[in-house]
Amino acid sequence: MKYRKRIYYSESQKSLMWERWRQGATLHQIAALFDRSHTSVQGILARHGGIRPPDRRRAASALTLGEREEVSRALVEGQSIRSIAARLGRAPSTVSREVKRNGGADDYRAGLADEAAWDRALRPKRCKLAENRPLAKLVTEKLRQSWSPEQIAGWLKHTYPSDQGRQVSHETIYRSLFIQARGALKRELLQHLRRTRGMRRSRHHTQKTETHGQIVGAVSISERPASVEDRAVPGIGKATCYLAAATARSPHWSSARRGTRRW
Repeated sequence: MKYRKRIYYSESQKSLMWERWRQGATLHQIAALFDRSHTSVQGILARHGGIRPPDRRRAASALTLGEREEVSRALVEGQSIRSIAARLGRAPSTVSREVKRNGGADDYRAGLADEAAWDRALRPKRCKLAENRPLAKLVTEKLRQSWSPEQIAGWLKHTYPSDQGRQVSHETIYRSLFIQARGALKRELLQHLRRTRGMRRSRHHTQKTETHGQIVGAVSISERPASVEDRAVPGIGKATCYLAAATARSPHWSSARRGTRRW
């Protein structure tokens, strides 16, 4: 069985995808930039519901790669945790936890520790509807009544003006619908939206592209064959000639086609 080669995109390529998606480009237009199939681009965008995820940044309090390299060199030299912490201007407990969670003093490696810290930081915050189930139930009921997220957000703000626990923005509702990983709203509720689609579209998106409404492979009338010019009556083709011949052979058939009866 033949398997297709897995396609990987770099972070810069993904950033370009999201930028073009925000500008309203189609999947085919974006895929043409990388000479790939549109399905490979769709997989990247659909994973986040067509909504660009926020750029990841390191916390200001986290150890940098340079500091971890200093820790690694100091451990090889046999320095104590307190001396390393004083050298970096960090608390001894910070350096101690860093070393313990990454193999200890004997197996600590700065590069591996930095990658592990980056992976551990990938813990997205739970959205409001996932934590507030009564609010999620209320939103679900309104969606099933074909209310739009904008209507729901406005109604909640008007009905519960002083209760922030019963208010939610329309953008949060959209994100909870399109990003199923949040676990807040069921995907079946998408069918109650005004536009039932699987991904969020940009406000700049339009179907009126350069090729919209055009016939693929159309031939201009100026390129019609020369034999057409030789016809005595313009517009008469084989079907018309056949009908005229049949009428001449059988007058009764012609009268019947007109809905009259001839005796």
